[in-house]
Amino acid sequence: MGAFPQTIHFIGSNTPRRLEISVRNLDVEGQIPREIEGAFFRAVPDSAHTPMFEDDIALNADGMVARFNFENGAVDYDIRYVETERYKAEKKARRALFGRYRNPFTDDPSVQGVDRTVANTTPVWHGGRLFMTKEDGRGYEINPHTLETAGKWDYYGALRSETFTAHPRIDPETGEMFFFGYEAGGLCSLDVAYGIADKDGNLTSEQWFEQPYCATIHDFVITGKYAIFPIFPTLADLERLKAGGPHWAHHQDLESWIGIMPRYGKVSEMKWIKGPPGVSSFHQVNAYDDGDLVHIDLCLTETNAFGFMREAGGIDKPQQEIQGALTRWTIDMSQADPQIHERPLGPPGDLPRLADADQGRPYSHAWYLSMNPQGGPPMPGGPVGANFNALLRIEVGNGRLELMGVPPGAAISEPAHVPSSEPGHDGWLLSVIDIPNHPDPSQQVPGDYTSELWIINAGEVAKGPVAKVRTGLPLRSQVHGTWVSREKLNASKLQA
Repeated sequence: MGAFPQTIHFIGSNTPRRLEISVRNLDVEGQIPREIEGAFFRAVPDSAHTPMFEDDIALNADGMVARFNFENGAVDYDIRYVETERYKAEKKARRALFGRYRNPFTDDPSVQGVDRTVANTTPVWHGGRLFMTKEDGRGYEINPHTLETAGKWDYYGALRSETFTAHPRIDPETGEMFFFGYEAGGLCSLDVAYGIADKDGNLTSEQWFEQPYCATIHDFVITGKYAIFPIFPTLADLERLKAGGPHWAHHQDLESWIGIMPRYGKVSEMKWIKGPPGVSSFHQVNAYDDGDLVHIDLCLTETNAFGFMREAGGIDKPQQEIQGALTRWTIDMSQADPQIHERPLGPPGDLPRLADADQGRPYSHAWYLSMNPQGGPPMPGGPVGANFNALLRIEVGNGRLELMGVPPGAAISEPAHVPSSEPGHDGWLLSVIDIPNHPDPSQQVPGDYTSELWIINAGEVAKGPVAKVRTGLPLRSQVHGTWVSREKLNASKLQA
């Protein structure tokens, strides 16, 4: 193709930028809290070349790792491509060589056998190392000081799984990282690998099991006792891929499942609990034990939130009509035949953020993104084609909500959380806001906006930002991000 398609995957905040840049001393309005010392890393999909197919999607774009670096009240910004095998092959050829999303049968023959992952979903920090991850392959290690790509990470050759999740969970007390990879044994396999790495980043356990059907398992959760795998009926099919079709198709008539096992146990102890049909959740907030009860809090929707996955399954439902809620699933593990008991916790939304100290434990509050009915039409862009325009803080015990809106037509990205050393303080949230350059909605042009990084008191989100970092640039939509303190950066395994 000679130009980028003018679809939702390439307009608005999905407009290709393709810039590797460094900007020092960004303008700051307000006062940056002294506790914000370190770096906010963001995973930003951005295609380096025009795609092979008109119906390409944002999730198929090359991964870029972006960084807001906070140092003594100053803020610098850097962004670089993750130099995956795929990126380097296309850079050499000066054109796209990889075809449809997660379908190797549509690739140029010259790249047969080349690692297809774009490492564009989540920056993960563990064991003194930074990884860029996407669930269709292994992570790539990034130098956190230079943003240079060190290479694929396989735990010194110990990891057998061909894939690594974009959503591992780290226990705040032990420092262990619990993770998984689906399609671990190859394309469309039922194999799921469940792994544990110790606080120093050494692989201590890897076990494999089979899921009920080949589903996309984007996220999972841990508690003090259990590892929990929520599985929803968005399925892969090898014959469909061989015919040049999509990797994923949602099946509205199939049941969902919960796989639950002791987190230090054997996969042979896995219990499979049937859930409601047709539902979908890409992100879970948290899970925790309450005696024999296990509570799992999910951003749940009645069908798949991604249009291309619904369409492949023959589901014709407009994005704005999809119903959902922040939902709690409770399971009584003392029962011989455990069932899922469901109740809503809060309004629909996604991209939740939990304080790291609350991971796998009883918690009082969390944050997630939603839609503000008074905010006007959403800015086009983001992974599903329409951005969020509100940040919510929810108290999960009583349902109390606080809302922070953004300017009309603006978009908000998933926040990162920075803890506070002050007792009783909720800490701080960092979130990129994309603001249209024209205040009149009728005259706004998709892609014509400027991005700012807002710093928000996490316990008082309704008051808005305490500081704004102005980039002067339109930044392409991120998927996920993570905060790394200066102390951790100074102790990183890779140094500048």
